[in-house]
Amino acid sequence: MKTLLWAERLKLKRSKILWIAVFSVIMVSFIVFMQGQFTYNGKRYVDGVGWFMTATQSLGSLYVFPAIIALMGSYMICREDQDDTMKSLTLIPVSVSQLVGAKLIVTATFSIVLYAFLFVVTLTVEAALHIFLLDLGTVLGFAKIYLLEGIGLFLAVSPIIAIVYRLKKGYWLALIFAEIYSFLGLFIGIQGTMRSIYPITAAFCVAGYYETTPLQLAISVFSLLICGVVSLLILRGLKRFKQKVY
Repeated sequence: MKTLLWAERLKLKRSKILWIAVFSVIMVSFIVFMQGQFTYNGKRYVDGVGWFMTATQSLGSLYVFPAIIALMGSYMICREDQDDTMKSLTLIPVSVSQLVGAKLIVTATFSIVLYAFLFVVTLTVEAALHIFLLDLGTVLGFAKIYLLEGIGLFLAVSPIIAIVYRLKKGYWLALIFAEIYSFLGLFIGIQGTMRSIYPITAAFCVAGYYETTPLQLAISVFSLLICGVVSLLILRGLKRFKQKVY
């Protein structure tokens, strides 16, 4: 497994999707910063402590980052078939289940690192604006939200990654599915009950963006875990996922 993870990490470093992810973080941060220039009651939104970090996380998590995570995961899993490199793996005793598992682990790590990078960018801007108003508790609170959001969104979009792999129509299809999937969260998130069930908004609940009761939090965690289980079941449904390639 260590060798597979090492190989997938090297493949990821050569991927242009990494640059797309970096660009998306910068663009989302810039758009939110420009929105923060609007005034309300004679005060700019961005002048509020924590507003920029909160708005960037919510905007990116609803419109951009689910698609980026799904695209990366689908790219990692589908590339062996689309690049026709699976035949080369027949020369090496490789467990396909471990290979797919390594790709999912790398994708989950990518999701966490993506949000860590977003946190660093937003914290830098927030510190430049309110360096004397930020305290350690606030910074750690946002760090927790960003970390849990990265984990939650990976679980939320994991079924899309598995479905796209099974359809074998191209990993860019994941981008479309994830955009529709996350956009629906805008409407479903309005309702308190559905907010805890729908995976995209459930990630917000688990991260602490929404105020939730213990029951709603438990439902959100269960919803995300179900997504992870469903994705594994879809992948295990593939004949090649059960076999070893020699």
